[in-house]
Amino acid sequence: MLNKVMLIGNLGADPETRYTQDGTCVCNLRLATTEKYKDRNGQQQEKTEWHRVVLWGRLGEIANQYLKKGARVYIEGKIETRKWQNKEGQDQYTTEIRAGEMKMLGGGGGGRGDDFGGSSNGGGFPTHGGSGGGNRAPQRNNDPFADAPDFGDVPVDDDIPF
Repeated sequence: MLNKVMLIGNLGADPETRYTQDGTCVCNLRLATTEKYKDRNGQQQEKTEWHRVVLWGRLGEIANQYLKKGARVYIEGKIETRKWQNKEGQDQYTTEIRAGEMKMLGGGGGGRGDDFGGSSNGGGFPTHGGSGGGNRAPQRNNDPFADAPDFGDVPVDDDIPF
């Protein structure tokens, strides 16, 4: 089975952060994704979808520290539905994205556009996953190919079958 979500959107509000009794950070985001399309009459249309995103532990702390309303962010995670009881004792359900990875992107109103955190995916873009890796300093170099090897004058193969 597969339960995977990938979103790129802008925060509709500053992150809301709280801590569990054992000190674990829980950070909630309201993320807007907007789809632009043309209708049957050729008119430009826009549809915005709002997503509830929850980030746990160090990932939540990073989001709380660096994200602000309007920031553009990449979120990867899974859909979860939680059951809880309201003040009247009635069962309520909330469907949200439980983030396992986050990447701060440029653009938007409040985001810094820097990448901080855990592991690296090999392309020069650090990611913020829930597992290991330690902390790294901010990367100021925005060139993803800065560390790429120089292949010089390698001949190009024109015999590609497509």
